[in-house]
Amino acid sequence: MSNALEPSVDASVATAGEAQRPRSGLPYAIIEPLVALTDATLIVVSSLVGGVSYHLVANGQVGDMDAYVGLGLVACVSYALAGYHFDIYRLTNLLQRHRDYVRVLTSWSLAVLAFVVVLFLFKIGAQVSRGGVVGAAVVGAAALVAWRRLAKRSLRLALVRGTILGRRALVVGTADELAHLGTRDLLVTFGAEEVDRVALPILVNRKIVSPLQRAAVARAIERSRGTSIEEVLLVLPWTNLPQIEFVTERFRVSPLPVRLIPDRAVRTVLRRKTLGTRQCLLVDLQRGPLSTIERGMKRLLDLAVASLALVILAPLMLLAAVAIKLDSPGPVIFRQRRNGFNEREFLIFKFRSMTVLEDGAVVTQATRRDPRVTRVGRFLRRTSIDELPQLFNVLRGDMSIVGPRPHAIAHDDEYSKIIGQYAYRHHVKPGITGWAQVNGCRGETPHVSLMEKRVSLDIWYINNWNLGLDLRILLKTTFELLRHHNAY
Repeated sequence: MSNALEPSVDASVATAGEAQRPRSGLPYAIIEPLVALTDATLIVVSSLVGGVSYHLVANGQVGDMDAYVGLGLVACVSYALAGYHFDIYRLTNLLQRHRDYVRVLTSWSLAVLAFVVVLFLFKIGAQVSRGGVVGAAVVGAAALVAWRRLAKRSLRLALVRGTILGRRALVVGTADELAHLGTRDLLVTFGAEEVDRVALPILVNRKIVSPLQRAAVARAIERSRGTSIEEVLLVLPWTNLPQIEFVTERFRVSPLPVRLIPDRAVRTVLRRKTLGTRQCLLVDLQRGPLSTIERGMKRLLDLAVASLALVILAPLMLLAAVAIKLDSPGPVIFRQRRNGFNEREFLIFKFRSMTVLEDGAVVTQATRRDPRVTRVGRFLRRTSIDELPQLFNVLRGDMSIVGPRPHAIAHDDEYSKIIGQYAYRHHVKPGITGWAQVNGCRGETPHVSLMEKRVSLDIWYINNWNLGLDLRILLKTTFELLRHHNAY
């Protein structure tokens, strides 16, 4: 773009420093609604001020204030519809230096026409004088233009200072495409704040992938697991379908949204059209499994259930700890590394039920009549009491009450190589109980087909999640525990 929004720094440099700055500022997503809400407030106030002012000057009275407020509300709706048509709320336009006062005044003229039509159709002209309508129209026009000028100046200043906060993104693409995409243009056009970027070698044939190319994509996936990353943006040539397909397939292991940005050639064409058009061409290649609201609802359920369960089950957990200590030497709590959401490692807590504490490259699954299981441990495992310390994992945020059961990292490494969709299990937090468990998939998995069935049920849960499903699984878990089905 040939405007002030072009970046003045080398766009190929990763913005790791920006990733460390505090997250304080104006979120990109609320700017357009905030401007629209301010416009609506100004219109109602202007209608009231313009009408009342006219009546005070002409008659020495304030007139019918309710009528002018009503006309202001009608004008708000009309102005919003016209503004949407003329793109006056598109952030790419709000941040440009060019003046869009003509579109603002055109939208306002249509809004004024709308409340004049309302006056005529509903025959309420007796309560509202023509002078009052003219006063409201003049004051509204002046207020909207003045506010638009102030808003554009303030937003440009915020952009320069870096206080407009977009969705925190990892940008992945070829070196040539990355070199022509500035961080500022990325924020203005696509609402994304670049945290880091990874350059990939050009891939011509998807069937011939070099170790260098695999390593570059693996590095990008590893960086995407940073706690601040909200999405992954691919900046790849749109004509290179093999590379788009290869990178997209590799990112299936990540639960983050993966989106494709128009390449340099497409952006060149779009410069000749309205700036807002480019925002519509950001392509969703992979959607996040749960929305922000859904994650919040699930987290509230986790906190409520875990807190209540710990209070009720505290005496039972204390008795279990004493029994373990008296039964065999070793710690009461067994800790083992597991992969959680987005394959981030965490330490899972369980009551120790074995004489061994395996947590390495080889972890042997428990079998029926396993000699490693202690006397107390056998009871704990059969009743699932050994899982209760995981309530603390839930409170810490490592786990959820309901979700795919986490496996030992050694087992994750093994099964991810032979089961194509295994990595999908990490698209949500692991759970103490899950859809697979209440459908009979508990205990040892000596055959790959058993693990494939478990993975299939876990993926079904992720794709069909809702709060009611979690409650249903909790209820079914209670009955499963009473049956002691397939636990040893």
